[in-house]
Amino acid sequence: MFKQIKQLFAVFDDQEPSIEPDDLKTAVAALLIEVMRADTKLDHNEQHTLTVTLKKYFNLTDSEVEELTTNAANSLDGSIDYFQFSKQINEHCSAAQRIEIIELLWRLAYADNEIDPQEDYVIRKIAGLLYVTHVDFIAAKIAATK
Repeated sequence: MFKQIKQLFAVFDDQEPSIEPDDLKTAVAALLIEVMRADTKLDHNEQHTLTVTLKKYFNLTDSEVEELTTNAANSLDGSIDYFQFSKQINEHCSAAQRIEIIELLWRLAYADNEIDPQEDYVIRKIAGLLYVTHVDFIAAKIAATK
């Protein structure tokens, strides 16, 4: 019986994580995509904002953005929570950079000129995982409207 349990855990240990270690770009892109998907309406302005944000924030070409969004979407589809993404961000970003990421999420949510309650919920949840205080969360939300 112990042998079977050990084999079961060995299967989980052998599985590769869906996000590559130290892959900050994929983590940020996945969280942006999650906000974009939150309201279940794919808006052209949100898609454009996603592309522009990734190009500017990570200094990428169009083809690199396309590859990144495909990889991030696949990682997101294979995940059960945001932990693997928030962990990457928390390990590699300062508090100011994490607040900036929250602002990017808000800018994407505002791209269609309305904030859906699901978008608000997702951003709040991500802000908590990134240890962004409520004051900074609100400041990022206000900054995103300017």
